[in-house]
Amino acid sequence: MDNLKKVFASKLLQIKAIKLQPNDPFTWASGWKSPFYCDNRKTLSYPELRIFVKLEFAHSVQKYFPDAEAIAGVATGAIPQGALVADALNLPFVYVRSKPKNHGLENLIEGELKQGTKVVVLEDLVSTGNSSLKAVEALRKYGCEVIGMLASYTYGFPIAQKAFQDADVPLYTLTDYDHVVAEALETGYIKDSDVELLHKWRKDPANWNKD
Repeated sequence: MDNLKKVFASKLLQIKAIKLQPNDPFTWASGWKSPFYCDNRKTLSYPELRIFVKLEFAHSVQKYFPDAEAIAGVATGAIPQGALVADALNLPFVYVRSKPKNHGLENLIEGELKQGTKVVVLEDLVSTGNSSLKAVEALRKYGCEVIGMLASYTYGFPIAQKAFQDADVPLYTLTDYDHVVAEALETGYIKDSDVELLHKWRKDPANWNKD
């Protein structure tokens, strides 16, 4: 798995799906300032990489969750990947909205699953884990058994690790913060001096770079 994380980190860096800007930080939707930005959706634009992600997710489902009976994607980032993986495994697919539609049937979960279905949730990125675990909660209320989650990438924040443990949701990812930073340093994308700054940010992202 570690070799996969290194390989996928390299591929994300090559297509600039991951951007490291320690001296010109991004602003996340949460308001946090971050020297790090990850956009796994860019993998969809590269056919070979899209197939790579589909197959690695499918292999991970078979390895870690062989009892899976359906795949659920978290809207919107994991909808296409989830559908591709479900197709590869010949399993039912649904996706979970962040909030119910305000018209029609007002669905929160789009698609159809039977009560008690064993579901693996796919996510494109895990930061705090809040939105990912809201999808898990919605599926559980729907009557499904969530047996785990797979994500393309995680920042590995302690708050997220605790949240997944508390929710009893095993999480596996194709790559993570540590492998991306190591690969970025090895290829010269960032300097040694940047690494200390990145680690400092990850320890307390909510309060990093505040005036």
